[in-house]
Amino acid sequence: MDLFDYMREQNMEKESPLAQRLRPTTLEEVVGQEHIIGKDKLLYRAIKADKLSSIIFYGPPGTGKTTLAKVIANSTQAEFLQLNATTSGKKEMQQAVEDAKNNQGMFGKKTILFIDEIHRFNKAQQDYLLPFVEDGTVILIGATTENPYFEVNGALISRSNIFELHPISNEGIKTLLLRAVYDEDKGMGTYNAVIDDDALEFLADMAEGDARTALNAIELGILTTEPLADGKIHITLPVAEQCIQKRAFRYDKQGDNHYDTISAFIKSMRGSDPDAAVYYLAKMIDAGESEKFIARRIMICACEDVGNADPQAIQVAVACSQAVERIGMPEARIILAQACIYVATAPKSNASYLAIDEALHTVRTQRVSGVPNHLRDAHYKGAAKLGHGIGYKYAHDYPNHYVDQQYLPDSLVGTTFYDPSENGYEKNIKQHMEWLKNQ
Repeated sequence: MDLFDYMREQNMEKESPLAQRLRPTTLEEVVGQEHIIGKDKLLYRAIKADKLSSIIFYGPPGTGKTTLAKVIANSTQAEFLQLNATTSGKKEMQQAVEDAKNNQGMFGKKTILFIDEIHRFNKAQQDYLLPFVEDGTVILIGATTENPYFEVNGALISRSNIFELHPISNEGIKTLLLRAVYDEDKGMGTYNAVIDDDALEFLADMAEGDARTALNAIELGILTTEPLADGKIHITLPVAEQCIQKRAFRYDKQGDNHYDTISAFIKSMRGSDPDAAVYYLAKMIDAGESEKFIARRIMICACEDVGNADPQAIQVAVACSQAVERIGMPEARIILAQACIYVATAPKSNASYLAIDEALHTVRTQRVSGVPNHLRDAHYKGAAKLGHGIGYKYAHDYPNHYVDQQYLPDSLVGTTFYDPSENGYEKNIKQHMEWLKNQ
């Protein structure tokens, strides 16, 4: 490192964003993630004992994945190398592996290779690392916001411990904000700022567990607010509202939050909770989820979970889908809300869903005799000579338009696929079917 590199690093350290400057250097300074770095937890013990194996940190932005990697860097005797998958390629990985081999061969030192955004590496790049992770040339620490079981090579997963990081609690965010405002070494304590309690509560709540969002907001507030007559910069609620005008919303249309939210939406409709259903609907709409996608899920729920307990549900859902396509947002939000509330409050039955799945299972797994002869088509050429259709009883020729005759194949006689529930209109269907059987 020459003089210019040294000066550049010193300047970057002073001028880097608050979130970077305030990054912890020891485990004791880390806020949150007690479920993995509590004093009785595996990761805490492994870091303290400097006995790490390969690990992958997985969680939303701003929850401390890179922070924990930096803490490990400060705690270990091993050489620590860092790559970012968004800017590094195979050349950089080859150099890192070569350095690790030299550390191992010449100095007997282990090498920890931290790869931020590891999901950005393609399969070939991840495959390249595998033999060096397996033989211990490098101890891998990967960080990703994506589900590693989908985005990271299965072989790497099998050789790593997965640690999921959770959004930081409001209390944890408040601790970080206070540290940022009053700490004179790493924070902005030299600016002589104070923060009101309601502003502190507001920023912690709006950050949605993302420490970086909260720290960026408080930094902006302090840097852009003029001191009052007492010489202090007052971070009041109006100042805080200007610094973070929209909730730090976690929603990636290709990631876990997409799947978790749509799952909660469907389960809320299925569970007859219209308030929860509308909440998750609003969450998806605000995140820019496709209204067509939402409408499709409402249609599926109308059939799978409501079914014949309310046959109108599918009609409402289909009408919603058609109207959404014709009208578009923002008015489509009202249509989606009406449909999801209708489905959520409708009586429930999954009898139709169970019926078709059981029938499909039978078709695919059992050797069943053919269509009964009296049900076969008697109109095509030669059918009559073969006796097809003989003995068929036309239901409308009988009282109540019903006649008892065999419809299932011989080997399935007596099998029940559709068992109506006692809910909603399906109760009427059940009573009607029982009445027919007694005719």
